[in-house]
Amino acid sequence: MRHLIYNFTFRSLTLIGVILLFNACGSKTNTPDKAQVQAANVVIDTKAYNDSKGVGKFTEVKLEVIDPAKADLGKVVFSTKCTTCHKLSAEKFVGPGLEGVTQRRTPEWIMNMITNPELMMKSDPVAKKLYEEMLTPMANQNIGDEDARNILEYLRQNDNK
Repeated sequence: MRHLIYNFTFRSLTLIGVILLFNACGSKTNTPDKAQVQAANVVIDTKAYNDSKGVGKFTEVKLEVIDPAKADLGKVVFSTKCTTCHKLSAEKFVGPGLEGVTQRRTPEWIMNMITNPELMMKSDPVAKKLYEEMLTPMANQNIGDEDARNILEYLRQNDNK
């Protein structure tokens, strides 16, 4: 009988631990249901917002022809760190859909948001608006400068399809 009670308690605690672990990833709010996500309107179409470089160390990013090798590396990082919250389509998920993001935002803004979302959400009007609309802060995934640039190349490649 003791063995059954121990097994039940151990399994229950394990299940609770797994649930807490999944809830701790990303944000402190529950994932919105599909109706809430579709209701969120994250359209910011003023020229000042589109030209913003954001807040952070990236003040000038030179763009050339899309580098497929960097885009491939960016795809790997994006797949492991970003797909929990973002889709490459226009569909909003936990975070906004990223289709067309490289036409809506400057490369500097994108890289500043990827590498330091907390500073951006505190100081940048576009990031603040996205936070208000999505009701979920962007989690800092500790992405370095090179990986951020690779993700940018991947997003550029996606937007040029």
